[in-house]
Amino acid sequence: MARCTRYLTHLLLALLLLPLALDATQAHAASVFLDDLTWTELRDDILAGKTTIIVPIGGTEQSGPHLALGKHNVRVKALAQKIAITLGNALVAPVIAYVPEGNVQPPTSHMRFPGTITVPDTTFERLLESAGRSFKLHGFRDIVLIGDHGSYQKSLTAVAQRLNREWAATPARAHAILEYYQASTTPYSQALRGRGVRDDEIGAHAGLADTSLAWAIDPALVRRDKLAAGAAGGAAEGVTGDPRRSSAELGQLGVDAIVAATVEAIKRATVRRQ
Repeated sequence: MARCTRYLTHLLLALLLLPLALDATQAHAASVFLDDLTWTELRDDILAGKTTIIVPIGGTEQSGPHLALGKHNVRVKALAQKIAITLGNALVAPVIAYVPEGNVQPPTSHMRFPGTITVPDTTFERLLESAGRSFKLHGFRDIVLIGDHGSYQKSLTAVAQRLNREWAATPARAHAILEYYQASTTPYSQALRGRGVRDDEIGAHAGLADTSLAWAIDPALVRRDKLAAGAAGGAAEGVTGDPRRSSAELGQLGVDAIVAATVEAIKRATVRRQ
């Protein structure tokens, strides 16, 4: 009787744990994030043809009183996920959150506001190069750099060019996909104008475009009670534009534009090598 009781106990425990094991397997199957995988799962994914790695680059900076400091990081991770799923052969690396944001002494640009973190351009570029070499070592053929911030776009190009010279005799390539950031400006702004949004509302930083895009990705990023028009030049509060009419619906225009443009750019960059 005791043996039978133990057997039934073990059986019941196994049945209880089975859904957890299935959930873990399903989570791996559904996730495109490198962080979610074990090294053997990653190895198998690469062998199965997932040889494109998207490196999402954000930034930790002020965006006025109404947007969280991690706006760029949350946004680029979510958009990279959508891009990778659409491509079907891509995974997403951990977000790079420390980027050039200005000088410390004297403080310039966003460094004038608490919470902004900066690194030198050379440090930033070396980090990207080292990450690229790591991914190449483990079997990725296409290392894709996308950046949610405008200040370092030239660095992405410089890094990709240096890596490609270094890798000239190999099948691996690095790609600076500037279309990601470009889509967040011109096409997105055009779509907003089509909805009756004025240029002085769209703004260049933490205005309606920026705020709506963050809102569509994660409403927790936006402090709705703090929405206010920026002063001339955005000097006082770090806002240029007027975010007061921001909405997730308007932000979805940006999401759609960025994902579509980036997917097509990555396909063009890698088509001859697949």
